[in-house]
Amino acid sequence: MQGRAGVILGIGVASADDLAGLRRAKDELDPGVEVRIYGPETIQKSTSPDLVISPDPATALVDDLVQHRIDGAVRGTLAASHTLRILRDAVGVDHLERVALLETAEGRLFFLAPVGVDEGWTVADKVALIRRGRDLVRFFGLPDKVGILSGGRLGDLGRHPAVDRSMADAELTARLGDGVHFEILIEDAVQECGLVIAPEGITGNLIFRTLTYLGGGNGHGALVTNIEPVFIDTSRASGDYTQALKLAEALVRARSKR
Repeated sequence: MQGRAGVILGIGVASADDLAGLRRAKDELDPGVEVRIYGPETIQKSTSPDLVISPDPATALVDDLVQHRIDGAVRGTLAASHTLRILRDAVGVDHLERVALLETAEGRLFFLAPVGVDEGWTVADKVALIRRGRDLVRFFGLPDKVGILSGGRLGDLGRHPAVDRSMADAELTARLGDGVHFEILIEDAVQECGLVIAPEGITGNLIFRTLTYLGGGNGHGALVTNIEPVFIDTSRASGDYTQALKLAEALVRARSKR
């Protein structure tokens, strides 16, 4: 961002049907934020300066991000596996760690991780997510307490080996990550904690989808925390990317002041 006061963000679009929603989201941002929309060649090129047409818009988006031609990126409606693989390869990491900002139907904000089905399967993975997630919690002024979830209550010990292992991992994660084991009581963890750690990524993904698509809550995007560029992952089913773009803008501005 050196040499210019504004922020340039990129967001991906899979088809022309998604353009209207992305442009509505763009209009909700401050005037100092420029948004470029990256789309495939099936979208007819218009005179609009915000549209970047490419045979592979995910590659174009990630390339502009890592080459600092844009300050931050949002996946938008691009395919997740393809886009995240390109991002992972471009920044030279073997995996991506995501922490999602969620909002309950009552308006309570909290961060949740892991949210990718291939994430958070070891205690070490979860401790790493806590370490990076705490920085986000503090930046957004949320409670500093970290809640660790497991597959049952302590009274359920012995009912199934998978439940026992889940609770043992949660106890160890809480000890190493300076968190609190809330057992399976996510409803209590959300009331007290700015960061909630699911037992593994499948459970985290189910929590996210249940809250946002069945429970009247909202998902504001998931920040990839183990890379330097600002990249916000989103769900194609969300339909509204305003908060994801605002999240990207806030993080870009915060990092520019470091």
